[in-house]
Amino acid sequence: MSKRIRIIFYLKKQRNYSSGPVRITVSGKRAEISTARECEPRRWNASAGRAIGTKEAVLSLNAYLDTLQQKVYEAHRKLLEQGREATAKKVKAAYLGKQEKASMLVEELEAHNQRVEALLGSESTLKGYKTSLYHIKEFLLSKHGIKDIDLKQMDYGFISDYDFYLRSTCGCSNNSTLKYMKLLKKVINECLHQGLVEKAPFLHYKGKVKQLDRVYLTEEELQKITAKEMVTERLSQVRNIFLFCCLTGLAYTYVQRLTKENIIKGIDGEAWLVVQRQKTGNPTRLPLLPSAKLILDRYRQHPQCLYKNRLLPVLSNQKMNAYLKEIMDVCGISKPVTSHTARHTFATTVTLLNGVPMESVSKMLGHTSIKTTQHYAKCRLP
Repeated sequence: MSKRIRIIFYLKKQRNYSSGPVRITVSGKRAEISTARECEPRRWNASAGRAIGTKEAVLSLNAYLDTLQQKVYEAHRKLLEQGREATAKKVKAAYLGKQEKASMLVEELEAHNQRVEALLGSESTLKGYKTSLYHIKEFLLSKHGIKDIDLKQMDYGFISDYDFYLRSTCGCSNNSTLKYMKLLKKVINECLHQGLVEKAPFLHYKGKVKQLDRVYLTEEELQKITAKEMVTERLSQVRNIFLFCCLTGLAYTYVQRLTKENIIKGIDGEAWLVVQRQKTGNPTRLPLLPSAKLILDRYRQHPQCLYKNRLLPVLSNQKMNAYLKEIMDVCGISKPVTSHTARHTFATTVTLLNGVPMESVSKMLGHTSIKTTQHYAKCRLP
């Protein structure tokens, strides 16, 4: 980002009575603007860039040049404030009022998020994009002192600095950092395809995701949670919904939206769950196990279910995770369990460890690649 600018007034040498342009230099690159004023060469101080003398005409000329110089500085300052590219030609264009509309990073990210919200409406997906946008805004303010930046100014240095900012200032883990970098890269690539960016700032950026051991519950732990007498109805409710997630492999967002329309009668004559995957748009069919059906039956007449036309009275994800921590403490389970742990438990304890083929598990989880399933179901098989 060019922050230093040099402005020089000088006379053209073509004739004795010369007009004088102003030369703008930024990072060694020049641009010239005509002042539309003339001055006798003998009355010109080249080093000062001003006319010599005390006559009214001389004073008027110098005052005009002072004003012009200030306007050029102001045009440069505004470009920097806006996070735009401040080359000599850009400063000249801004001064002349011929400035072309730049494509700005934050504007493009906000427009992208609006499109995602309109198409998907998934709270979990949107949360990731919104958090990514928040980090970008904070990075621009703390690192560059600006609220937005011209896409054409983004280079590998910008990308590298943002990576470091996420890891250091934000305290993001390696995988979280790469997730935010991936979201940013997606938007930048879209801008590349639209011709809004001329170069690929991510071209030389590399990062490797670290495979982590996913938390899941064992059969013994599931039985312990199932058999434990809960001290309040709220804990019992959260426990039951968590077990339902373990028995179906459905993520929190899907369980929260389940209605009677999601239950169908399969060709085997049994009840099945059918959900439309938001990321792929493909339907996923899941067998409704007897124990899962009992949980649905238990809350059939629950006021929240009747009022919202839902199968289960699901709390907010934040509250559910807080209650799950309390439930794990009561059951003597020290694992960091969240609502998403149920999905991992389904992939391992409920299915794979009971001999269900990986391909079938992949379909029930709604994965388009079996490699994703292998990461979800990573465990020590007997």
